[in-house]
Amino acid sequence: MEKSFSESYKASGVDITAGYRAVELMKEHVRRTRTSASIDDIGGFGGCVDISSESGDVLVSGTDGVGTKLRLAFLMDRHDSVGIDCVAMCVNDIVCTGAKPLLFLDYIACGKNHPEKIAAIVKGVSEGCIQAGCALVGGETAEMPGFYSEDEYDLAGFSTGIVRRSDMLVRKNVKPSDVIIALASSGVHSNGFSLVRKVFRIEEDPQVLTKIRLSDSRTLGQTLLEPTKIYVRQILALTDRIRVHSVCHITGGGFYENIPRALPEGCTAVIRKADIRTPEIFSLIASAGSIPERDMFNTFNMGVGMAVITAAEDEKEALEVLNSFEGTQAYTIGRIEKGERGVRLW
Repeated sequence: MEKSFSESYKASGVDITAGYRAVELMKEHVRRTRTSASIDDIGGFGGCVDISSESGDVLVSGTDGVGTKLRLAFLMDRHDSVGIDCVAMCVNDIVCTGAKPLLFLDYIACGKNHPEKIAAIVKGVSEGCIQAGCALVGGETAEMPGFYSEDEYDLAGFSTGIVRRSDMLVRKNVKPSDVIIALASSGVHSNGFSLVRKVFRIEEDPQVLTKIRLSDSRTLGQTLLEPTKIYVRQILALTDRIRVHSVCHITGGGFYENIPRALPEGCTAVIRKADIRTPEIFSLIASAGSIPERDMFNTFNMGVGMAVITAAEDEKEALEVLNSFEGTQAYTIGRIEKGERGVRLW
């Protein structure tokens, strides 16, 4: 089974294998913090703590940022959508466990506090929270002159959700013959932008963001800055109707890194590439950077923002529920087979 590695992504300055090594090195330190409430092996998308032995309620938390997609916001001077990305990167992870996000907090670090810019950022965060059905309960803005330039900032967030332990989506429930349903992405989302910036030479020629247009008449910059789609309402509605086996949020590392996190040992995700509805932006990226197909699938979502795994007999109902949401495209892309935990694209 092919392992997660992208030579193209490494050449852009992001070595995902170094990230795996860092995780291995930090595990012993994280292990020391464990308490009797800590829960492991639910899946790789949220940190879980059992808060009540009587009700069986579990808190699920996630934290993330927007990454170097922010560079495009700086260059285009558009700051009202990256907050949606920040929320999405957190709540889409949380909902993979079946948890409903309850709250969100943001953290903005900037070189100089421009009130109108900060308000625009928080406007996007608020919109993301509304889409996810959670409350923006607080945050922090840190002005750090000399650390960031006056026109730059970083944005990160933290979210917590809740789910009954008996209702959690546990990857051990996945079995051969299950189906894999794709939820279409809105584009590149918020991963792989170090590679995107490199292949289009955006730092050297920012005008490329307006000079290149796609077939839908949007500029390259508009297409790349499209906010990450939030899937919370769709997944929660689905778990109310059928027994979902597992859910995968496809972020950095693409198919090869993320889908195995939703699988138990002994199960392989077999996906037919011809069935994936890949937006034009990805072929443009691959062409501009001469990026091998294998690296594309190991860096980007390729049009699949989230994958749902469920029993074959529930496939029709799952598609009906998911496609009932306006703007949502759900369709089947593969099956689960016996084999080494991982992904096989054919």
